[in-house]
Amino acid sequence: AVFLDLFSRMVIGWAMADRIDAELVVSAYEMGRSRRGSEGPAIIHSDRGSQYASELFRTAISKDDCEQSMSRKGNCWDNAVAESFFGTIKSELIYHHNFKTRKDAQLSIFEFIEIFYNKQRLHSSLNYLTPEEFELKGKKAA
Repeated sequence: AVFLDLFSRMVIGWAMADRIDAELVVSAYEMGRSRRGSEGPAIIHSDRGSQYASELFRTAISKDDCEQSMSRKGNCWDNAVAESFFGTIKSELIYHHNFKTRKDAQLSIFEFIEIFYNKQRLHSSLNYLTPEEFELKGKKAA
């Protein structure tokens, strides 16, 4: 599960587990909120997966006064930024490796997100800046 900042495309929260369930998305959400501190309410957008519709997840985001937004049924374009991220990690990492263990895969995904994607990978939608650079530029302009 991942949570992306739509302004900078930065992965701010993520978690991995054997299955996708409410606990997994709450874990990723909590990482994102802890990294952002108390920046106030946010709109939390997701697809219509049962893990996002769960009472556990809705309770977690409501504690932070966040508003839930969900994609329209059958419309992947509503969640295009997240879909694009998953396409990127698959084409640039997953499909090029034959991981021997789950731990090896988790370490590679950690490095991809935290070292490469957020800090080194240029994004055409960000005027060929990294998410970290774009975010810093946005903060300076504010």
